[in-house]
Amino acid sequence: MRKVRGSCRKNCGVPFRGGNMTDVLIILGSESDMPIAEKAKQALDELGVLNEIKVASAHRQPDLLDKIIRESDAKVFIGIAGLSAALPGVIASKTKKPVIGVPVNVKLDGLDALLSTMQLPPGVPVATVGIDNGKNAALLAARILALSDKKLAEKLNKK
Repeated sequence: MRKVRGSCRKNCGVPFRGGNMTDVLIILGSESDMPIAEKAKQALDELGVLNEIKVASAHRQPDLLDKIIRESDAKVFIGIAGLSAALPGVIASKTKKPVIGVPVNVKLDGLDALLSTMQLPPGVPVATVGIDNGKNAALLAARILALSDKKLAEKLNKK
């Protein structure tokens, strides 16, 4: 697997480098979600949107996830997770910035993850895209950013 800038392998012990200029932070619940994250990254790269990928499980690494969210200067978060898919909701509970959830097909054709990502309580909003659809998450993040970035809006209009 190719090395992704800023990703943290399970229990890697590599400190999170806060202060990076990142427009979109893609957080994976597991390394196995990397193919979906790479589709999102590719779409963002094509638009010139600064992005970074991190791996932090909401269940197994809550302290690391807290630190990543707290120290990030990202304007939009994308959370990619399967099974119980708690990650996008946990991210949304810790920030007021937009969060986009990507449910992953691990079991039950991804419907368990889809419902977990969509059915959050009031006050914890997560925009949810289709199962395994990292590209749409990236495009939605770009549209959010384009509200205050005319150059990005022009790029999106050409697509």
